[in-house]
Amino acid sequence: MAGLRLGPLLRYADGSCATVWVETSGPCTAEVRCADGARGTARTFRIAGHHYALVPVGGLTPGTATEYEVLLDGASVWPPADSRFPPSVIATPTDDDGMRVAFGSCRWAAPPAGGKDSVGPDALDTLSARVAADPERARPDVLLLLGDQVYADEVSDATRHWLAGRRDLDRPPGDQIADYEEYTRLYYESWLDPEVRWLLSTVPSCMIFDDHDVIDDWNTSAAWLADMRATDWWQERLLSGLMSYWVYQQLGNLSPDELTADPLYAAVRETPDGTDALRAFAARADSDPASVRWSYRRDFGRTRLLMVDSRAARVLDEDRRTMLDPGEAAWLREQILEGRDDSDSDSDSDSAYDHLLIGTSLPWLLPHLVHDVEAWNAAMCGGERGERWARRGEWIRRGADLEHWAAFPSSFDALGDLIAEAGTGPGAPATVSVLSGDVHHAYVAEPSWAGRAPDARVAQLTCSPVHNSVPLSIRLGFRFGWSAPARALGRRIARHGRCAPPAVSWRRTGGPWFGNQIMTLTLRGRSARLRLEQARANRDGTNVLRMITDRELA
Repeated sequence: MAGLRLGPLLRYADGSCATVWVETSGPCTAEVRCADGARGTARTFRIAGHHYALVPVGGLTPGTATEYEVLLDGASVWPPADSRFPPSVIATPTDDDGMRVAFGSCRWAAPPAGGKDSVGPDALDTLSARVAADPERARPDVLLLLGDQVYADEVSDATRHWLAGRRDLDRPPGDQIADYEEYTRLYYESWLDPEVRWLLSTVPSCMIFDDHDVIDDWNTSAAWLADMRATDWWQERLLSGLMSYWVYQQLGNLSPDELTADPLYAAVRETPDGTDALRAFAARADSDPASVRWSYRRDFGRTRLLMVDSRAARVLDEDRRTMLDPGEAAWLREQILEGRDDSDSDSDSDSAYDHLLIGTSLPWLLPHLVHDVEAWNAAMCGGERGERWARRGEWIRRGADLEHWAAFPSSFDALGDLIAEAGTGPGAPATVSVLSGDVHHAYVAEPSWAGRAPDARVAQLTCSPVHNSVPLSIRLGFRFGWSAPARALGRRIARHGRCAPPAVSWRRTGGPWFGNQIMTLTLRGRSARLRLEQARANRDGTNVLRMITDRELA
């Protein structure tokens, strides 16, 4: 009889339907059965010897929260009989309920050695404990995980020991992840954490990858990619990373209608073993990134979320370097502006949405010094100061991780122009928020445009890490990066690179804050409120989330 290996994860949820993801120990029929009578079933599919199901649940009632159980071939496997957590539920909030969006990134999930966590309390664990202790208290309606859900290049001691039992760690890629089976180990280590497992079973989630899901500085430059492709291990690592991402993260990002229309999902379910079909898809995504779209859209009542792939969709040629390929950029514009053309009135009620959330793992607005250095570096690598500076620039780019939006100046300006357009005129939303992580600290920055002021409140909201660390030198560097002397230094560096001034200016209005943390946006009508909480350890050994800032955005 098949057992439950991983999950359940409550992924998509709207007013009438949901999807629940599971991994099982063998082929079976997975069923989700709700207390109110709603239910759904799905037959497992097989990838590389592992079995999975994404169960669609229909017949849900808007404005309710119903307990559910998971059955495999008719036998109940969730919740466990000895569970210390409240029952998992599927909630279907209505527009009148408002929306609570919690987000963060960079969760290194290695279990603490000897009971002591070397990087401090896990903010996701701590959030789970709070929700479980008071199930009736307001909880997130959706959890956005903005990259680095797993660390393929930075494994725990336990995983390193496990890898050593499989292969010779003296041969590349050493103690990093090499293939699909090893990726499954990372997800088990991360998602079998009891608190996180329960939280993901009862709070819907949306996810996107960042570099560590594959490798640090993934797709930094064309030269970097050429060097990686010259190795004898990169191809298997990349294909396995993309395959596991599709199974463990991307599938759950899609709505039931999108899944029905997805030819790859149909292919892996219709064959006894979908490994070859999925591997061919990953190979196509590698050879022709523009042929695959990892970005996606989710609408939550009057809130529109656009999760943007800022890793795999890049154009890396130095003479036409962009964060998004032309098709991806056109898709983003279309999704942001859809419904706006129908608004010919100044009334807020004619807007397509009240709040626009743009999820991109990499921050759009950085500390000013960091931005200017990245823009300068892009100019150097592009040959602005000759071949010698181009070689130096590439070395600096890799060593200092200079590959955010600022390192793609045309894309930085284009995103700013699109945000200003989206936030201006009849039908403009109340807020436009760019949600990001990656940089292992949190801050709020607000842009302004010369000669025009959007009607929407626009903010860069950065929250990282959920569970990781940052050395003191980096903390000091980021603090200095926002200062007036740093801004002056950055302008001088930019002049050396003959960099054009960015099309937008910005100022920091909150932070920087350091620690394991999570941000929550509470959206109700056209109002928005931001809350940042950090995980802290009490003297009695318990962990709590402590409020760092709580402010109105609109």
